[in-house]
Amino acid sequence: MAEEEQQPEQHQIRQLDARSLRGLAHPLRMELLAALRRHGPATASMLAERLGESSGATSYHLRQLAAHGFVEDAPEHGKGRERWWQVVKQGIAMGDTLLQDATPEVRGAADLFLHEMASAHARELTAWVATRDEWLPKWADHAMDLSDWELRLPPDRSRELVRRMHELIKEYDDLAEFEDDPDAEYIRIHSHLFPIETDRKRPR
Repeated sequence: MAEEEQQPEQHQIRQLDARSLRGLAHPLRMELLAALRRHGPATASMLAERLGESSGATSYHLRQLAAHGFVEDAPEHGKGRERWWQVVKQGIAMGDTLLQDATPEVRGAADLFLHEMASAHARELTAWVATRDEWLPKWADHAMDLSDWELRLPPDRSRELVRRMHELIKEYDDLAEFEDDPDAEYIRIHSHLFPIETDRKRPR
């Protein structure tokens, strides 16, 4: 299962179906949704400037995201003539069944969704590597992490491992004690688990 990022207060997970997946699986729409999550409510013009797009394009794709329930009006910000948008507070998950859907259009949308998520994660990691010194020395001594592991597991134990990792992260997500901590920052956690090809012989 692939999950998109969610802010700490976003506990509900929306399972994508074929229709909502087709509504979301577009590079600019996924960038718009990520920008609203990261930076808060904004207008189409503000997002266009941030993403290097035309306001016409951002406005159109924001309306498409709204039609599929991913974004909504932010009325408390709408004091001028321009429309303000905010993300609907929920996480997003895509089940593997959509990758095996009988409809080529749905399978293509699922493939695009996964590729865009992988690209976004790579961009975020690259940005962190480029700016990591700005967080020192407070965020040294393994407060930040860039690790990889290789295990040998069957599919059912891999699913168990993913579930347990998510449960552990959720425990920290539920902690309210850091809300007023001046040293607390929003952090990003990327979780990738997938099978790989290897030349090593399998045990008999």
